[in-house]
Amino acid sequence: MKIAFVGKGGSGKTTLSALFIRHLAAVGAPVVAVDADINQHLGAALGLSEDAAAALPAMGARLPLIKEYLRGSNPRIVSADTMIKTTPPGRGSRLLRVREDNPVYDACARRVELDPGQARLMVTGPFNDSDLGVACYHSKTGAVELCLNHLVDGRDEYVVVDMTAGSDSFASGMFTRFDMTFLVAEPTRKGVSVYRQYKEYAQDFDVTLKVIGNKVQGPDDLDFLRAQVGDDLLVTVGSSDWVRAMEKGHPPRFDDLEADTRHALRTLHHAVDTGYAGRDWERYTRQMVHFHLKNAQSWGNAKTGADLSAQVDPEFILRETPADTTPREIIDAPGGGMAACASGST
Repeated sequence: MKIAFVGKGGSGKTTLSALFIRHLAAVGAPVVAVDADINQHLGAALGLSEDAAAALPAMGARLPLIKEYLRGSNPRIVSADTMIKTTPPGRGSRLLRVREDNPVYDACARRVELDPGQARLMVTGPFNDSDLGVACYHSKTGAVELCLNHLVDGRDEYVVVDMTAGSDSFASGMFTRFDMTFLVAEPTRKGVSVYRQYKEYAQDFDVTLKVIGNKVQGPDDLDFLRAQVGDDLLVTVGSSDWVRAMEKGHPPRFDDLEADTRHALRTLHHAVDTGYAGRDWERYTRQMVHFHLKNAQSWGNAKTGADLSAQVDPEFILRETPADTTPREIIDAPGGGMAACASGST
């Protein structure tokens, strides 16, 4: 299952996504964690030193490798150079799995030992001086979107993405890649403004959105959030000595996390698991194709000099690999019934 953490800058979404990753790892769940925020703090929030976090390989810098691997033998993609962030998989494409080892993970992921458990961590890479004035951050997150489009995950597998702040997620189709989106909101007017934007933008795409109230200090804060977000409010979190110690670089054992925060994390986990009735893979693939065709027409065709709509395989549906088949059999198997995708319908 794919889970996104979004929210206003400073709302605490990176801290809460890191806590949720630690919780999943502690119960033995396989986790791929992705830092897709312009401010790259997830590694530090998971306990890495500043030097170790800075040394993490940037996905954006390894985009040619990612494209070449995912392209595989897909005959509709004549060159990895013609792949853009929204390029969908088709027959012959290589797919990614949460539990496997592959060249993309070898190049871009590092295992982070937690207390207890472990997670694979991938980062987009920082926005540095060479990018100023010539690039936008979506050129970095494109590597994440491409990997998510080619990632086949199951019910008992977790991909947790710390997204860029605010409503910037809607600059691409990546916001539709998640089974659950947790929006972290402070009990202020500014804190809930991003919620309103997200709710409005996502309403036509069946995005499952739940709100985590953060920095909630008392009944007045709780009443405010309930009045502003209604039934979308899932759980609230207050102050934490454990978090303050973690932010100073000295996290205690995870077992020492306060009971109310542990309860909040279990509530998030329960919401993810119980809310997942099984992904509609046909719709999931249609949305992928829809945004690819929009990006192709808007800028992709001009940038690559190719007709990127030809990359769409109308006979392919991304779907979970049955346990008794090999990855190659799934890659080469036709999905059937995707003719509607070529028109860009959602």
